[in-house]
Amino acid sequence: MTTSLLFYVQHLLGIGHVYRARRICDALHDAGFGLTLVTGGLPVKILAEAPFPVVQLPPLRTSGTDFAGLVDDNGKPAGEDYMTRRREMLLGFAADIQPDIVITEAYPFGRRQMRHELMPFIRFLKDRGDAKLFASIRDILQENRKPGRDAETVNLLNTLYDGVLVHGDPHIAKLADTFPLAAEIAIPVHHTGMVAPPAPPTAPVSNEVLVSAGGGAVGEALLTAAASAANDGRLSHLKFVLSTGPNLPGQARERLRRLLPANAETVPFIENLPQRLAGCALSVSQAGYNTVADILVAGTRAVLVPFATDGETEQTVRSLALEKLGRTVHLAESGLTPANLAGKMLQALSVTPDKTGIDLDGARTTASILKSL
Repeated sequence: MTTSLLFYVQHLLGIGHVYRARRICDALHDAGFGLTLVTGGLPVKILAEAPFPVVQLPPLRTSGTDFAGLVDDNGKPAGEDYMTRRREMLLGFAADIQPDIVITEAYPFGRRQMRHELMPFIRFLKDRGDAKLFASIRDILQENRKPGRDAETVNLLNTLYDGVLVHGDPHIAKLADTFPLAAEIAIPVHHTGMVAPPAPPTAPVSNEVLVSAGGGAVGEALLTAAASAANDGRLSHLKFVLSTGPNLPGQARERLRRLLPANAETVPFIENLPQRLAGCALSVSQAGYNTVADILVAGTRAVLVPFATDGETEQTVRSLALEKLGRTVHLAESGLTPANLAGKMLQALSVTPDKTGIDLDGARTTASILKSL
């Protein structure tokens, strides 16, 4: 008999959560689960192309980077009627699917904005009595959470959930490293390994430096520093390819274009990124989960400049841990200058990264854990 599984994911700003969810769901689908993915963010192409059913709730996104408000797909505040419609649809899906296993991505460690629909959903599952409930989280959590939030999370886990899936390698970080009350979690906590894409084909080594960054001011700062570092005579033999992404403002693109030396170019995105990473001389990027997973599976040299604005700690913890393992080179955002970046690039180019010992099979391990129930 096929095990029915419902995977809930809600992205509010970027789509990193969706990429990880899609990779996990691909493995669950391949393992034979009767999978349905429920998504509540703006529609994204990678879900439209999925080989399993994807159910779309009325879309929500955050009104700003502070996650203070929620708006619909037209940018209008999501009112009570809109949120009620989402909740009723989610409950209807649960009644129709009658899942044996449910995975909530981020919740209850994060996505508290969604508790108005998730708590009735979870209560429905528990009243039915037979569904196993798992929380799915990335390797490293944001620190400095509001007082009481961690205790609230532990209480929800211990009273309602059956397990936690931490999608990271404990050699990089354990849950206890960024969640102070980890020892109080009474249900099983599984470190699955990083959820990475399949290894790309072996590629001939090129002289490319692939530079990518998120949109906005932080993205512009990294791209600008890289464009200036390309002028360094010690790096002039390399070809810099700067990926601006879709969200860099037009004025920032023009400022960047004026800085470019002859050995540098900008592109909206890097085509065939996994294979290009596998063959490039060096990657320069921030330290988001999926970016790091791509770098690790490609086995390339890398300089990581973690996003650390507004008290963000996740990427810095990840970058420092990987540098300690001899896998990447770390440059703090506060020290980002062309000269410092050039120095870190030369450091990364001078060593062979240690490619052993990091578990990148998190998606299939997740499927194996759930198969064993």
